[in-house]
Amino acid sequence: MKPAKQYSDLMSELLNDLETKSKSVDVPVGAFVLDKNLGVVAKAFNSRVEKNDPTAHAEIEAIRIAGLELNNWRLDDCTLLVTLEPCQMCSGAVLQSRISRVVFGAFEPKTGFLVSNNLNSEIPGLEIIGGVMEEECSRILSDWFIDKRSNQDMI
Repeated sequence: MKPAKQYSDLMSELLNDLETKSKSVDVPVGAFVLDKNLGVVAKAFNSRVEKNDPTAHAEIEAIRIAGLELNNWRLDDCTLLVTLEPCQMCSGAVLQSRISRVVFGAFEPKTGFLVSNNLNSEIPGLEIIGGVMEEECSRILSDWFIDKRSNQDMI
C-alpha cells in the first residue's frame, strides 16, 4: 500500500470518529499520533470547552497521550495526522516533541502555521504533507460552523 493511500485510510478512520463528535460544543478537529509503522499510538479531539482549557487542541491532547503511551517525551519517528492544519501553539508542540512528520487535511489560512502562515521554510527533520482528504475535512468544519451560527439565530 502506498503511503498516500495509508494516510487517506487513516484520515478516513479519523473522520468517521469525528462525525460522531460533530454535534459537540468544540470545533470538530481530530488527531492521531502514529508510530513508525503507522500504527495508532494516540487519538484525541478538541476538548477546550469540555475541559475549560485553551490548550486542549486535538494535537496537544494526542501528543500528551502518545508521550504517556510510549513513556517518552521524544516522539521521534512518529507522525501526527490531523484533520486541520495545526496552529502556532500546536506546531510548537510538534517541534518540541520531535515528531518527524505532520499529515493534515484542511488548510487553515487564518491560524494555520505549518504551511499557510509561516513555518513552511525547510525545518530539518520535519516532513509536512497537507491536503489529505481536504474536501472531507473542510466539509465537517464548515457544516459545524453553519450549524452553530444557525442555532445562535434561534436563541
